[in-house]
Amino acid sequence: MTLRRMTTACCSALTLALAATACGGGPVSAGGGGKELSGQTLDVAGVWSGAEQKNFQKVLDAFTEKTGAKTRFVSTGDNVSTVVGSKIEGGNAPDVVMVPQVGVLQQFARQKWLKPLSETATKAVDTNYAPVWKNYGSVDGALYGLYFKAAHKSTVWYSPEALDQAGVKPPKTYEEMLRSGQTVSDSGLPAFAVAGEDGWTLTDWFENIYLSQAGPEKYDQLAKHEIAWTDPTVVKALTTLGTLFSDKKLVAGGQKGALGTDFPGSVEKVFGPEPEAAMVYEGDFVAGVAKDQFGRKIGEDATFFPFPAVEGGKAPVVSGGDAAVVLKDGKNQKAAMAFLEYLATPEAAAVWAEAGGFLSPNKKLDLAAYGDDTLRETAKSLIDAGDSVRFDMSDQAPAAFGGTKGVGEWKILQDFLRDPSNPAATAAALEGAAAKAYKG
Repeated sequence: MTLRRMTTACCSALTLALAATACGGGPVSAGGGGKELSGQTLDVAGVWSGAEQKNFQKVLDAFTEKTGAKTRFVSTGDNVSTVVGSKIEGGNAPDVVMVPQVGVLQQFARQKWLKPLSETATKAVDTNYAPVWKNYGSVDGALYGLYFKAAHKSTVWYSPEALDQAGVKPPKTYEEMLRSGQTVSDSGLPAFAVAGEDGWTLTDWFENIYLSQAGPEKYDQLAKHEIAWTDPTVVKALTTLGTLFSDKKLVAGGQKGALGTDFPGSVEKVFGPEPEAAMVYEGDFVAGVAKDQFGRKIGEDATFFPFPAVEGGKAPVVSGGDAAVVLKDGKNQKAAMAFLEYLATPEAAAVWAEAGGFLSPNKKLDLAAYGDDTLRETAKSLIDAGDSVRFDMSDQAPAAFGGTKGVGEWKILQDFLRDPSNPAATAAALEGAAAKAYKG
């Protein structure tokens, strides 16, 4: 799961942000001579581990350098709400939590765990972000979450060598992508590696098709369960997805092979030492696996094309992201809010952008901060999408429907991959599971 979430005038913006009153306390200096947060320690919790945690630590260290506040990072693993809830109950709440799902942010806000963002942080969000990111960070009209890291989940990664051998170019439409896939398969290499063992990847396939085919308005309605999963637009999107899933030439190993392939395995099928497929659809984080595990040079022997438009719709941009929130029960309110004000600046985003494995939704971040052209291109695509970006639908849903292994949407779409012959029945099963979860 971590893999799926697995998002100027920098100095003056930072100085203004940290010089402003944070959380009703006194002024906080951005550094230089007077580090007014010296002697304070900030506890920050998040899902990150490994390379992500190491890179986020660089951001924490930069904050310490600016303000004098020390930081401690606590890795929660994927079950953020349970871990944070138990820490609050035990009187040991962190000051800041990096929340990876809209649904969890909403849950925290409705449980009255969160403090609204300061005026300074809110102004920075209004200036530096497309309005959609403020919307996803808000609950009942109050802004609680600042999106610091984003994922671009509308990227199809491919081996240029495989496409060159088949004589095909990156496609512009979904229909062209399937035709190109057939040509690739005819040349002797299956077109797509599909990670069916991980249900979340199948939700991402569905969401991209649905957003392009049905449009953003319907996407928003379905995400909130304002329309049923039996709506004709859902059946149509499942039918479109089923065309791919049912074609044994297009899917490496057929349905059975796909159901036995997890996400890292799907990347290995394309970029590993013995390629078994030409393309793999998933988010920008594919690049990290291709580079770190299989030594691929991103932009040369591993690159991407945008998930193509479906049936005359617009090319989709589905995103995920991690939002920083301040807990009411944290012991260091002043430092916590100052930290969020810092995260809202392009300077903070530049620290991780340079380290790699990161996209920022902050439109004021200079794209030159990214370490390679492919990351720059991905980041530009996310920023250029502006308000048409839509947050991962399953991450907006109650976890029982959109985020739990072996049940709900994950399980039902795995069943659909196994047998895509009846999209209407699959839509009915999805509606049954959604109705139960959204009621709960």
